[in-house]
Amino acid sequence: MIPAQKTALQKSVTITPPSHPLVGAVSPPGSKSITNRALLLAGLANGTSRLTGALRSDDTRYMAEALRAMGVAVREPDPTTFVVTGTGRLTAPSEPLFLGNAGTATRFLTAAAALVDGTVVVDGDQHMRKRPIAPLVEALRSLGVGLSAETGCPPVTVTGTGRIPGRRVEIDAGLSSQYVSALLMAAAGAASADETDAPLDIALAGDEIGARGYIDLTLAAMRAFGARVEQASSSVWRVWPTGYTATDFRIEPDASAATYLWAMEKLTGGRIDLGVPTVDFSQPDARAYDVIAQFPHLPAVIDGSQMQDAVPTLAVLAAFNETPVRFTGIANLRVKECDRVRALSLGLTNIRAGLAAEEGDDLLVASDPGLAGQTLPAEIDTFADHRIAMSFALAGLKIGGIAILDPDCVGKTYPDYWDALASLGVDMTLRSA
Repeated sequence: MIPAQKTALQKSVTITPPSHPLVGAVSPPGSKSITNRALLLAGLANGTSRLTGALRSDDTRYMAEALRAMGVAVREPDPTTFVVTGTGRLTAPSEPLFLGNAGTATRFLTAAAALVDGTVVVDGDQHMRKRPIAPLVEALRSLGVGLSAETGCPPVTVTGTGRIPGRRVEIDAGLSSQYVSALLMAAAGAASADETDAPLDIALAGDEIGARGYIDLTLAAMRAFGARVEQASSSVWRVWPTGYTATDFRIEPDASAATYLWAMEKLTGGRIDLGVPTVDFSQPDARAYDVIAQFPHLPAVIDGSQMQDAVPTLAVLAAFNETPVRFTGIANLRVKECDRVRALSLGLTNIRAGLAAEEGDDLLVASDPGLAGQTLPAEIDTFADHRIAMSFALAGLKIGGIAILDPDCVGKTYPDYWDALASLGVDMTLRSA
């Protein structure tokens, strides 16, 4: 159960279960994953790029501010557009880069800082300072880049020379595919007057990799900005130091955000128009659509390894399934914005004892369709994690008394989430701290 001192006087949102199917139109925000990739690539490019359909949230704000601190001009002419003008080089910032709990920004900029001729300190909030970055630090060190990260987590001090001197690197991507993406993007941005045309080979150390589909997103974005990169084998990528060319780039809606809307449809028997066909999503979490479509007969075992950010949505949906569901391949969720396996287990158990359990790194959801229509007062500790907040809001659509603590944490990737629920006719009660 959640300790009382954790919940006292916290801001919360309590959802009133709607008595009607949720019907309407909701446009998901732009993809956080693609927006932060595009921002970095545009910042490394020579010229002006226009990024449309972009996400404006805490995570992308941190990336944009960091780029500004390194000499890149970033304008925001409207809520879904960034206009980025770079010189092809980043300069050393005068102060440490503070990136909150933005994992993509932190990992990507740690590698990109190697291209700065000078010292860059990459730091974050108390949550980010618990998220591992040692595999990326070790890989960059093996290339001859000077780095220090005393705890194996941020802050990281990078002493760059404006180039990446090595020609082959191995990276342990078992914890996060973002380590690979960070190296890929930095490698292509390493062009300078004294560079040869020799490529950098980035090889996996071992077979484990978190959410390989996100590397495909990285490669697609890199190529759009003029990079030359090829798959030398299933575990090796070859990247030439071409630098990047400014371009106009359209960012697709966020598939992770879409999962909440797809689940709302199934839970309430509604129909929500997202404004984009499911087949148009290229992000890994889009594969959750086919799983959600099977509700209330979800598979007995769901492998979440390649759709990690969709697991919280699926886990809360599973609480109302006809039969129990075991989630496997989710060890990486323990090093996200919070330990999501634990947060999901605690939240579901707080709703009803025995509803969830951790078995090693698996999450077992006992499932009980009879929960729908009950009033089971429960405060859900989100652990400042946007995905925990948004997924447990789904429970509030079917169970009375569900209070989501720290509801503002959704600003990390979906600032308008509560407004979207309200637009569908969901009543909510706000308690201010």
